[in-house]
Amino acid sequence: MLAGYAVHVEQSRGRRFPEPPHPYRNDFQRDRDRVIHARAFRRLEAKTQVFTRRFSDHFRNRLTHTLEVSQISRTIAGALGLNADLAEALALVHDIGHPPFGHAGEKALDAAMRRHGLSFDHNLHALRIVEDFEQRYAAFSGLNLTFEVREGIIKHSRDYDPKDCPEKDHPELAEYLLDQRPPLEAQLIDLTDEIAYNTADLDDGYEARLLSLEQIRRGVPVFDGFFREVERLYPDAPDKLKFNETLKRVLNRMVDDLIRNTQKRLNESGIRMLDDVRRFPERLAAFSPVVDAERRQSKEFLYENLYFSPSLADEKDDAERVVRELFTFWMNNPSALPHNYQEKARQERESLTRVVCDYIAGMTDNFIYEQYEKHCGR
Repeated sequence: MLAGYAVHVEQSRGRRFPEPPHPYRNDFQRDRDRVIHARAFRRLEAKTQVFTRRFSDHFRNRLTHTLEVSQISRTIAGALGLNADLAEALALVHDIGHPPFGHAGEKALDAAMRRHGLSFDHNLHALRIVEDFEQRYAAFSGLNLTFEVREGIIKHSRDYDPKDCPEKDHPELAEYLLDQRPPLEAQLIDLTDEIAYNTADLDDGYEARLLSLEQIRRGVPVFDGFFREVERLYPDAPDKLKFNETLKRVLNRMVDDLIRNTQKRLNESGIRMLDDVRRFPERLAAFSPVVDAERRQSKEFLYENLYFSPSLADEKDDAERVVRELFTFWMNNPSALPHNYQEKARQERESLTRVVCDYIAGMTDNFIYEQYEKHCGR
């Protein structure tokens, strides 16, 4: 039973190209499956989350992170009476537009585009992937996902100000109700993404010995509070198992708070229907002030002690250099691009700048290094 404010699949705005219903899967379940079978989704397995594989192959990559976000999102959606199938589809697709090398790669690609008066945004790129790049069906380009999934791709982590007229720069967004909030299923994704990476990155940082237990306890008070509880319960357990038990409690606290506080906000605001959610002046899915402060503390700790760690600096610098030099190479030597990308540029369907950007953004970490050695290797 779904709440009145959930997205009901039978009320979906449908697909760009109408298709007959499936005998035993609803449209959001089909969207989920189409994402899973997409080539861009499979490539997430070889794209960096925080640590590249040259550091270790034990740590999260984009794919395993995405699966963690999906699991958390289904749990929270079910507890709130939301459409868990839609939440799952949105979680699975939310990172599909990321380039290689994590945020370092995205930063370098955006900088390269801005030198040509353009920009790179992984959510807008994800929309291009599902609308055009994936070629799996004879009847249409792309995956022909439902409106609600396509809307969630571009709106799950961003609210658009109609006064900024994003349609002028991105006319392809005009249909997506930019003056309204996204449904709750989409609002959840940005928050479950943070729950997943705030806890997972503490885990990977500790496993990599870039973060010590004492350092985490000092810098993340909510972790320290739970660690004290775990020490009382399991005084003889190894530190790693105490760490695991603590991190599990931190994750559960964030999930439980997001469920309870979002439900509280819905009740206090008198939200009954999906239109109430869309027209509310702010997002309704949110942590409580106390837990949101804990979230910010964890995030700031990770930025200060892990993401900008001197131990990872060389990896990030190397990643940015590879993206930057390859971008310049293909701009100066478009004939070295694969034939299908050359054809797109020749037909003027896309500028050469965007074609080069699309090519790089789709690469895995391994493949972009191969291309670098081939074209730019010294």
